[in-house]
Amino acid sequence: MAFRASHRHARISPRKVRPLADLIRGKFVDEALEILRFQPQRGARMLERVLRSAVGSAQDPEQNPGRIAREDRLVVTDARIDQGPMFKRIRPRARGMAFEIKKRMAHIHVTVEDLSEL
Repeated sequence: MAFRASHRHARISPRKVRPLADLIRGKFVDEALEILRFQPQRGARMLERVLRSAVGSAQDPEQNPGRIAREDRLVVTDARIDQGPMFKRIRPRARGMAFEIKKRMAHIHVTVEDLSEL
């Protein structure tokens, strides 16, 4: 059974988080958490929190009745970073012109599965 967690409207550009998602996709959860822990980027903290939430869902007896998934047997099957909405602002420029500033947001989605069910 797949367990998902997401952080919608994360106040970071998706372009900054996608390389980190590529690092952990297909890895065991404990290895993925170790990789993210030593990354200096701010997006690594956000992705780490979402991954921990997905692991918590897998270990929750209410969501996973009958058995509790062990962290060393969970695999990150999907780590997806989608474009969210944008705040649009106007910046005044020379000669009466204006440039648009786009403050981007991301939707961070992580899916983990138990290795025995793959």
